[in-house]
Amino acid sequence: MNALSLKEIDQAMKDGLLTPEDAIAILSVRKEAGAIRLIKRAQRELGIRAEYIEKSMFSGQARAEGYRYIAGLDEVGRGPLAGPVTVACVILDEDKPIYGLRDSKRLSEKRREELALAIEEKAIAFSVVSFTERQIDELNILEATRQAMLVAVELMETAPDYLLVDAMDLKTDLPQRSLIGGDDKSNEIAAASILAKVTRDRYMRSMHERYPEYGFDTNKGYGTAAHLQALRDYGPSPIHRRTFVSRFIQER
Repeated sequence: MNALSLKEIDQAMKDGLLTPEDAIAILSVRKEAGAIRLIKRAQRELGIRAEYIEKSMFSGQARAEGYRYIAGLDEVGRGPLAGPVTVACVILDEDKPIYGLRDSKRLSEKRREELALAIEEKAIAFSVVSFTERQIDELNILEATRQAMLVAVELMETAPDYLLVDAMDLKTDLPQRSLIGGDDKSNEIAAASILAKVTRDRYMRSMHERYPEYGFDTNKGYGTAAHLQALRDYGPSPIHRRTFVSRFIQER
C-alpha cells in the first residue's frame, strides 16, 4: 500500500477497500499536503463510525434482551400550517451499517437524499406513512401522528418486535422505548427521521407546482413570514390545515 499514489489511496478509501485506521497508518509517513488532507478525512470517518456505535446503544440493549427486529419511528411535519404529517418506521441491518445517520434537520438536502437511498437499499425493512391535512384536522396533530406511526408499524414487511420511538408513547402491545431527542440518540430513529423528511419534502415541492403562491418549495408548509402573508393575500389552499390557519383566515 505504501507504493500507492495519493489518488489510489483516496479511491481505495472511497471504495471501502482501505479502513480509516489503515489509511492513517499508511499516510502517516507521507509528507505531501494531500496526505495530510486524507488523514484528516480518515480521522473524521473514525469519528462518524464511533458516533454510529454510540447510537447503537439502545438497539444493542434490546438485542441483549432477546429482541431481534428493533424498529425506529420518527415523524416530520407536526408544526407546519400545510401538508401532511409524515412518519417512517425503519429496521436497520446491523451487518450493513449506514454511517452518518442523524437528525434529518441537521443534514443538507443532498446528504439526506444520499442517506435515504442507502437506508432503502440496506435496511431490513422500512415503511413511510402520511396523514393528510384533513386527518390532522379531524384527529388533532398528536393523535394523527400516533395513528400514522401505528399504521407504519403494521405495514412493515418484517414485523418489528421492539420499538424505539422519538418522544412518543404508542398504544401497542409491542415493547417500546420513548427517547426524547431520539433522532440524535438512535440510528434507527435517525434513519426514520431522514426517510420521513425526504418523503414529505418531495411532496411539498410537488405541491409548490400546484400552488406556487405559498412558496411550499422553500418553506415546506411552515409558517414563514412570506407564507403568512400569502395566507392573508390568498386565503388557504386545499392542503392547508384549517385548525392551524383559522386565525389567519379570520384576519384576511
